[in-house]
Amino acid sequence: MISAIAAELRSRKNYLKNERINSIYFGGGTPSILNQNELHLLLNEAKRTYEVDESAEITLEANPDDISLESLQQWKNAGINRLSIGIQSFKETDLNWMNRAHNAFEAENCVALAKSVGFENLSVDLIYGLPGLTNEEWEKHIIKVIAMGVTHISAYCLTVEEKTVLNSLVKNGSIVPANEETQSEQFLILVKVLAENGFEQYEVSNFCKPTHEALHNSNYWKSEPYLGVGPSAHSFNLTSRSWNIKNNQQYIKAICEGLNFSETEILSKEDQFNELLLTGLRTNFGVSISSLEKCLALNELFWTQIEALKNQQLMIQEMDVLTLSKVGMLQADRIASNLFQIKG
Repeated sequence: MISAIAAELRSRKNYLKNERINSIYFGGGTPSILNQNELHLLLNEAKRTYEVDESAEITLEANPDDISLESLQQWKNAGINRLSIGIQSFKETDLNWMNRAHNAFEAENCVALAKSVGFENLSVDLIYGLPGLTNEEWEKHIIKVIAMGVTHISAYCLTVEEKTVLNSLVKNGSIVPANEETQSEQFLILVKVLAENGFEQYEVSNFCKPTHEALHNSNYWKSEPYLGVGPSAHSFNLTSRSWNIKNNQQYIKAICEGLNFSETEILSKEDQFNELLLTGLRTNFGVSISSLEKCLALNELFWTQIEALKNQQLMIQEMDVLTLSKVGMLQADRIASNLFQIKG
């Protein structure tokens, strides 16, 4: 797999048109199983093939149960300078039914361990809207993470996906997910408590201490081009989107035999317009009107909808930029989809 990913890096040298690389992200699976030599190999391949900024943000996703003094030192030696840790919850029962491999003690201890080795740029993931999670418990989770001294927090509402164990448990009544009112309450608690403790909300689900935005994810939300390598990886170059084969063995076989390993979709002007809206309105960067106009002419219906959103105090317009209010962010995806332009 490592050799195949390295080969893909070489084969797609021209995808980003020699743009300078300011972030590298190991994620979308369990990259923390990679040892120091394997991480070194991939990072060195990236640096040989692309122009990587010396101060690039290099992130590794890790679970608390993967974190030890030995693993942390190996990641640091390999060149990782930022960790994204999937804590999710400090409640043992929640971790159990979510089938998380770590326990509450590991959830509480992992950040201190990372700091002891010299990692300072640390992000943690939390989940709210969990069955049975009270607003008081949720607030305690947030305060606990703040006390750990992390620089970034990603908090996501529990979603029930089709064909998952969770979906089966919900269908047979074993688990009752939180209702929309509770989810909204917990989101607003999150925003309030983090703001009171010096965290900026720069995207619907992402909060940071000043100057500690996740550079990599911010590039997605600003519709910057990116290259994804490995099974299931997605790439975007402003005018098209591509995605790799999901199956590991099929991916390796295609790479080794020089076969096509990805599919590509050319984005219409409407697609590009909708992408800008969907990503930009989730952030405090917003979306610029001029960038939308480069895709499509803005019609009367669009402006009528914008005025209605402003009157409802869901949207703010400052010069060329449209952003959502804190209440509007609760409905970011719905608002964006209502503004989508349809092909033809």
